[in-house]
Amino acid sequence: MRLAVRAGLSILAVLCLTGGNLAATPDWYTREIQYAEDGREMVDLELVLAVDVSSSIDEVEARRQREGHVAALADPEVISAIQSGGYGRIAVMYLEWADADFQRVVAPWTVIETEDDARAFAATLATAPFISGRRTAIGGAIDNSVSLIADNRYDGVRRVIDLSGDGPQNAGPSLSAARSRAEAEMITINGLPIDNARQHPFRPSVSINVAAYFENEVIAGPGAFISPTNEHHDFVDALKRKLIIEIANLDPLRFTRNG
Repeated sequence: MRLAVRAGLSILAVLCLTGGNLAATPDWYTREIQYAEDGREMVDLELVLAVDVSSSIDEVEARRQREGHVAALADPEVISAIQSGGYGRIAVMYLEWADADFQRVVAPWTVIETEDDARAFAATLATAPFISGRRTAIGGAIDNSVSLIADNRYDGVRRVIDLSGDGPQNAGPSLSAARSRAEAEMITINGLPIDNARQHPFRPSVSINVAAYFENEVIAGPGAFISPTNEHHDFVDALKRKLIIEIANLDPLRFTRNG
């Protein structure tokens, strides 16, 4: 079943409806790092934030996406969700993508356990220069994200690719095959389709329902869902909702409508 998070649901409502305990661990407390048999650090979640910077995304929009992730990751409710996990830590990285050969790691794999960790990761995002690509190779972004997860030094209970974008694939390797490869590795692909009404010379004149496209063609894997957003009004809230559901491993069915 394809899932779409209700845009009107507040973060507080998400937390209350679960009945879960997302009380924050004190800042001074850190848990002992645990390791898998192969030496990888154990985390609750390996998360790739894969963000579209193709030609339909101008610098204003790209920076807005970065700033949204900065605000969401450092939010106290998101930190509480992280600290309430079994290991109390997640590994996250930020990838900007466009063409199949344009896959740029803006912030490398980083463990987030406290608000200070989140702010350090956010600072890396905030200071990185913006470089855009041309076409939209969603399949390439998924393939690269799968490789980045496979090659890192973490062992996550869950593995997620968080893919945002404002349009369909128009270049690169097969999207269907990339989704299948991710599913074979038990990696979930969630979507943040952006309803972007702003005029741009490289944006197709024929409009499509981006949310429906992401729901039917992009997301995949256990518990996959989309969190549609309007670029001007609810981007940060949509990110926070999605991150809390992913980090706390909440059931999206509790906060979704059928797609």
